[in-house]
Amino acid sequence: MTQRQPFLHDLNVLLAAPMQAWSGQDGQIRPGGAQGIYCADTRVVDEATLLVSGEEPEMVGSKLTGGGAASFQALVRTVGGEGSDPLVRLTRTRTVTTDSVSETILLSSDLSHGTVAVVEVVLGTDFSPMEAVKSGAASHPVQPEERGNAWHAATGGVTSSVTAPGASVTPDGHRLRLRWELAVPAHGSATAGWSVRAADSEAPVIASPRPAPAGLSVRSDDRRLTALAERAMADLGGLRMATAQAPDDTFLAAGAPWFFTLFGRDSLIAARMLLPVDPELAAGTLRTLAARQGTRSVVETAEQPGKILHEVRRGELRFPEGSDHAGLALPPVYFGTVDATLLWVSLLHDAWKWGMPDAEVEALLGNLDRALVWLKDWADADGDGFLEYIDETGHGLANQGWKDSGDSIRWNDGSLATGPIALAEVQGYAYEAAVNAADILDAFGRPGAAEWRDYAEDLAGKFRASFWCSDHLGPYPAIALDADKRAVDGVASNMGHLLGTGILNAEETAVVVQRLMHPSMFSGFGIRTLDTGNAGYWPLRYHAGSVWSHDTAVILQGMAKAGHTGEAAQVAAALLDAAEAFNYRLPELFSGDTPEQGGPLPYPASCRPQAWAAASVIPMMLATLGLTSQGAGALPTGSATSPTPFGALRIAGLRTATAEFGVEVDASGSVRVLGG
Repeated sequence: MTQRQPFLHDLNVLLAAPMQAWSGQDGQIRPGGAQGIYCADTRVVDEATLLVSGEEPEMVGSKLTGGGAASFQALVRTVGGEGSDPLVRLTRTRTVTTDSVSETILLSSDLSHGTVAVVEVVLGTDFSPMEAVKSGAASHPVQPEERGNAWHAATGGVTSSVTAPGASVTPDGHRLRLRWELAVPAHGSATAGWSVRAADSEAPVIASPRPAPAGLSVRSDDRRLTALAERAMADLGGLRMATAQAPDDTFLAAGAPWFFTLFGRDSLIAARMLLPVDPELAAGTLRTLAARQGTRSVVETAEQPGKILHEVRRGELRFPEGSDHAGLALPPVYFGTVDATLLWVSLLHDAWKWGMPDAEVEALLGNLDRALVWLKDWADADGDGFLEYIDETGHGLANQGWKDSGDSIRWNDGSLATGPIALAEVQGYAYEAAVNAADILDAFGRPGAAEWRDYAEDLAGKFRASFWCSDHLGPYPAIALDADKRAVDGVASNMGHLLGTGILNAEETAVVVQRLMHPSMFSGFGIRTLDTGNAGYWPLRYHAGSVWSHDTAVILQGMAKAGHTGEAAQVAAALLDAAEAFNYRLPELFSGDTPEQGGPLPYPASCRPQAWAAASVIPMMLATLGLTSQGAGALPTGSATSPTPFGALRIAGLRTATAEFGVEVDASGSVRVLGG
């Protein structure tokens, strides 16, 4: 039987990195699928089902009380028996912290007499690694042992400890049956509770000890924007991580549950989006990745001198035969990314412009030099002037841009391009990184700025000559060049990442914007990854028809930066409509369906929350306002040229590295920047 990746779209998730808890919407954690309690990349509990007097309570509602807490409301009809009204209610409150998950069980009664209710919770101890869960493989049950007042289990550096004050505990293999006899007085209540504490001594990442900045406040004529911003900030707070070697340097995990660790590309893009909210996050991300920058050439890990890594795991990531990802095996530290190094350079530039102290920038100039060595000596393996990639191991990532699935780079007839692949957006990233590096080199008295500006102009000319192709709607940039240096003519969202990088001239920019806004690319809720005319298009194909929240946000930000603020506003409004469909938690990706087709459907295995999806609310809000940093010690300026898509808007709690500020926009689009 083929093993299948479990779906997540209908589950409740609570998290406080590195802990996370996934359950049904009723609060029950049932065995099978992705439900469970996780510590970093290991599931430690795969079942937590609650019974009252032998039956499951009947769910009536739930409420998130923060990124790491929720309450589940249910009615109990196995006790009482006083008329038809439900007079006994159960409230199950679950709280996730950075090292534990705990529950408080409250039974409330309006019965005229006291009653005794038997409350049971069945806990399953399971130490399945994340790749086993993701691939739908068999679980890894572990039998806990009683020591003192707790039940302990451990394997491979991961430990868990269950406590349940006042409960009788009966072990049954890897399961524990917790049992309380609660005396509930007339018109009164009684409580019980349990918790599991977990740790992973071999995890490469830990909880960040630094709290997220407080105080972001969003008020808008469109109240949905406030709901989206509040949900996003709570989710991002739960994704904050660090390393034991540098605990004060915070970065964001890529996403829950599958990518709950450091990812070069994801962490960099999310930090860049969040610069106006948390500039220190950018500094922490830069330093964390700089400390792990490549120093040698290793085929197995794809490491190269100066290269920024792709991801870090506690061990080899290998998926079993018969699973969706069979054949993929990645080492614990993997460098299989063509764009993270370029994004690191541009984040350093933007963080500096946003007020990162000169001393902190200077401390990273050696890493900048090494990143430029990679760009000059390693990124262009065949010397044709373009950056390309190919997996040389046979078991790494076949595609190494942000669309890293094996079937993402397609010709218009739906067939797959063969590598080495030179992605369109990567050339834009390289142009921007070269210009940004030149600015830093000039500012800090370093040589080489002119060389990198010349490099950028030469790259732009080569891109113009090689990447443009045409169809019945006119010209557009190809998604990539293939192994034979042919322009792969799939119409894809990749071209949108060129906007604002500088590699396109004004006329080319207008052509790209027009193509992206065509109904074949713009779904009404975001920009599709692949246009509907492609033979490989399917609205729920991972990188070939779906809409990715961050992809759309990067594109609208580029539109605004290039002066196309009207289109940027239209796309931002569409993304807010999508957020409404997902209860104001933007998912990693969703279907490319139009309003006429019923609107966006969840991609059922996508991460939620996901760092760059949650962070997308910031460019959504700010892209059309023309905020421009004025450097350290100064507030940015605003220069909107069209009304926001949200009406009048007031945002407080924005930050540079040295000052707090707010933005006030009236219904016509007039912007005022307010001091903190």
